[in-house]
Amino acid sequence: MSFFKFLKSTSFFKQILLAFTGIFIVVFALKQGLEISTNHDQKIQVPDLNKMVLKDVDRSLKALDLEFIVIDSASYNPNYPNKSVIEQTPESGDFVKEKRKIYLTLNPSKFRDVTIPDLNGKTKRQATSHLRSIGFYIDSNYTYVKDIGKDVVRDIRYKGKKLKQGDKLPLNSILDLVLGDGKGN
Repeated sequence: MSFFKFLKSTSFFKQILLAFTGIFIVVFALKQGLEISTNHDQKIQVPDLNKMVLKDVDRSLKALDLEFIVIDSASYNPNYPNKSVIEQTPESGDFVKEKRKIYLTLNPSKFRDVTIPDLNGKTKRQATSHLRSIGFYIDSNYTYVKDIGKDVVRDIRYKGKKLKQGDKLPLNSILDLVLGDGKGN
């Protein structure tokens, strides 16, 4: 039998029909299997976890069959309770499937600590700009001591306590500068 006769034969058409039927069945079965295994029609709306503490977050997400992972602690924000949620991914209102992980960023319990630099002998202007740049506030009521250098830093104090280089204080602390009055020898 020649090749062209085979192409016109009924056995060739039966083979083509069987092949297309087999492909259709396999594609249909894969599609149905994927819809079942991926929970295609399932949608769970992510709740708003903003300002919630972890105990409440855990309770809220377990009720929805969701999980959470704490990925980071952000900079301290005094407008949020300590160790509460500042950000979440996916956002509240988004739709997810069961057992999805919600990634959380928490508010630390306090401002991060900043190291006090050595500013002894620096001018008031240099010390003030340096301390402000690393996150401190400077009290505008300066204390002056007898010293030859006018407006030269002689000490840094926090709540009356003398600080030394390397001490750590929370960010946004208010520091007092002890300056020379320029009248010493």
